[in-house]
Amino acid sequence: MRKLVFLFFPFLFFGCTAQQVNDTLNTVLGGASGLSTDQIGNGLKEALRIGAQAGANELSAPGGYFDDLAYRILLPEEVRKVTDRLQGVPGFSNVEEIIIKKINQGAEDAAQKAAPIFVGAIRQMTIQDALGILKGNRTAATQYLQGATSQNLYNEFNPIISSSLDKFDAQKVWEDAARIYNNFPLTRQPVNTNLADHVTQKALEGLFRKVALKEEDIRLNISSRSSELLRKVFALQDGQ
Repeated sequence: MRKLVFLFFPFLFFGCTAQQVNDTLNTVLGGASGLSTDQIGNGLKEALRIGAQAGANELSAPGGYFDDLAYRILLPEEVRKVTDRLQGVPGFSNVEEIIIKKINQGAEDAAQKAAPIFVGAIRQMTIQDALGILKGNRTAATQYLQGATSQNLYNEFNPIISSSLDKFDAQKVWEDAARIYNNFPLTRQPVNTNLADHVTQKALEGLFRKVALKEEDIRLNISSRSSELLRKVFALQDGQ
């Protein structure tokens, strides 16, 4: 019966004001669970904050990206073409290894600033968003967060990545390698790869994967619901 009720939510909401939507949801959900829609929304936000902070903390630790092969940021294909050709150039025999280490250090450094950005976005979640997330798939909250904030996160994160790459001299190492490559007599197309953009995209992908894993854990494992509110809110999902 509850599944049927949720299927009809879009029609219940049609033409309603925000207050009417809230009253309807409180009537449908509150009677069965004792939770208001505000509590449901707060529970989803709490779960997202937990996942976002856990992901940021894990990836910002030394080796957070580099030591985990599932999250290690590798060079784009264009850069690998350069490093392959530089194997025989004195001083550049291990340039790929050096750059990979440095760009992952840069991502780890930048990830320290990610959690507050995520938390700021989570505060914007509406009641309707929260309800759809609760009844969505195992990573619905993460998908919401990614869809709603990716561009803003990129805009905030990219300067941090760029600064971090400079901090660890990754951009300089790459520029030196690219300059040597571009001076080769047979180089047809000079390389001008935006290393900061590549690292930013991969760093954010890693963060969202971490958040998704934490969300799945909370959804599937009652023992991972670390507060009474989380246990009550996700009990609604369990009983759908």
